[in-house]
Amino acid sequence: MSVDIKAHGVLHCFEPGLKDDDGELVNAEISAVAFDGHRLLMASDKPIPGKHRSAVFSVALKDHHPLEESLEYLTAPLIKQAIKYEDFALTVDGRYMIATTGFDRIDAESHALNDYNHLLIWPLEDASAVKVVDPDPRNDISGSLELRQKLTDAIGTPYYKIEGLATVPGDQGDGMLLFGVREQGTHFDDFEYVARIVGAPYRVTEQGALEFVSPLTSIYRFEPEAETEVRFECGLSSLEYDPFNERLYLLTSFEVEDGSGERIGGYLWSLTLEAFQRGEAPELCRTREGAALEFEHKAEGLAVLDASTLFVAYDNDRDMALRSASERDERYASETPYTLLRVSM
Repeated sequence: MSVDIKAHGVLHCFEPGLKDDDGELVNAEISAVAFDGHRLLMASDKPIPGKHRSAVFSVALKDHHPLEESLEYLTAPLIKQAIKYEDFALTVDGRYMIATTGFDRIDAESHALNDYNHLLIWPLEDASAVKVVDPDPRNDISGSLELRQKLTDAIGTPYYKIEGLATVPGDQGDGMLLFGVREQGTHFDDFEYVARIVGAPYRVTEQGALEFVSPLTSIYRFEPEAETEVRFECGLSSLEYDPFNERLYLLTSFEVEDGSGERIGGYLWSLTLEAFQRGEAPELCRTREGAALEFEHKAEGLAVLDASTLFVAYDNDRDMALRSASERDERYASETPYTLLRVSM
């Protein structure tokens, strides 16, 4: 499968110069993106302060580009409460949006870090009806703490980081819910980068709650570095199912230090749903000329806009260089670069 860069762009996620309570500039770090058929949903993995703002927002599209003037924040209390959004997924039937945080930190002695452990679901027409998936059975405790234990059991290590989320058709329930694992190990400073998927069949109840039909299990894993054209160690950074072509896309990204300084970037991979179910390695997406497509920004979010168009969002952390995304050298802290890709099967 080949992909062409159709266009680059830059989007203001909030007004320039916005500062947090400590007086520091708020930085747009877009880690999650999804298209619901009408609007593009995006999220930063860092909070965006303000009563009328949140880390999650939507924008309308024109010619596949986001319209900045249409930006609307999702401000339901549960959506504002969750911290470190990493990916979105539409349910297989397209009626609900699911959002995951990273699940990469927890405090065993208190509930201080519970907000980093949320899986949320809401109907597309009413984000105020958002619900927490697998909450702690004690009503006054926030977070998807029951789900966290299920993830721990399926992944098998005390530390991990979730960065991918997708639903695919399945034989049970309403389909399969897939979690992409980027990091796993014994501790946040002792881990390996991985490209791994755990998941389970799910169903959505009449009340709009998500339930798992069976236990989460380890489903899929591949080694990006086995592809000779992958130049740096990568971890999985996003999952996305393409219902038009019945394919699963995987993003991997890297952030490494070498003799030239810090390098960031990423790669796009693809495989059919049947190949995924057989456990086959994905195909590295290439340009029409046959070269591996290597992103010059840290690719963290992926959305399928139609049968031949993909939207890639970037979380460059504190790297401000715009590179090919703009004629300007550097972005404002409030901006995120993005790329539109044209897919040829």
